[in-house]
Amino acid sequence: MSIITLTTDFGLKDHSVAAVKGALYSELEDAKVIDISHLISPFNIIEAAFVIKNAYHNFPRGSVHVIGVDAELTPENKHIAVCLDGHYFVCANNGIMSLIASEIKPDKIVEINIHKALDTNFTVLDVFIKVAGHIVRGGKLEVIGKPIEALKQLKYIEPQVNTAETQIIGHVVYIDNFGNVISNIKKPFFEALTKGRDYVINARNTKFKTVYDSYSEAINFDIPANKREEAGKKLALFNSSGYLELALYKSNPNHTGSASSLLGLKVMDTVTVNFL
Repeated sequence: MSIITLTTDFGLKDHSVAAVKGALYSELEDAKVIDISHLISPFNIIEAAFVIKNAYHNFPRGSVHVIGVDAELTPENKHIAVCLDGHYFVCANNGIMSLIASEIKPDKIVEINIHKALDTNFTVLDVFIKVAGHIVRGGKLEVIGKPIEALKQLKYIEPQVNTAETQIIGHVVYIDNFGNVISNIKKPFFEALTKGRDYVINARNTKFKTVYDSYSEAINFDIPANKREEAGKKLALFNSSGYLELALYKSNPNHTGSASSLLGLKVMDTVTVNFL
């Protein structure tokens, strides 16, 4: 039995998540349902894409990933099922899959066409669950949709390089639970342009001249604890997913603040790397 994952912006207060899970178990009694996140900011497909892109490949191939973010059916927001990298994704064609598939070409895309057979005003509960069940049971995508060639594209959040290759212009794409600020600049992209040059990372009025490979690497453990610069230290690092991240060491957004709040950064703010 394949795993079905759920990612939504439904939150945890209302009945929606439980209703979706109930519908899944009614469709597939022995389903294996895993929550990726239900705390995506409302309608924020950039945030959802970042979370899913960095989670899905840890699941077994054949897993089905249901995405309920900005998923209402409209003439401009059709529903799709996608086979990508050995996984299946069921979502709206709102640009989110172009972000998830930015480095891997989908094997197959269909535009779901079973809506008229279902009496529903909650598409994630009814349409997406029916599609997920069909896939898990080994059904072909062509049965529940018509093949299409292309995904709706969102390209504006890719980092840009100036013609002289002296500057990378990136953007904040995610704020994590600790308030750390994650950009869309990936380590291989950064290293390919560094070419041994020094650099300065700029985020509003804050500058970083060193990028670490872990949070603890920024701390000098050779000096006594009472003399170290630890909690609240500003640092840049490549995080576990390989993205350039701006953080505060051991930050606590609920008490002492975070990189997002103290540096004044939010999603889609600019982060630049200037090579010297």
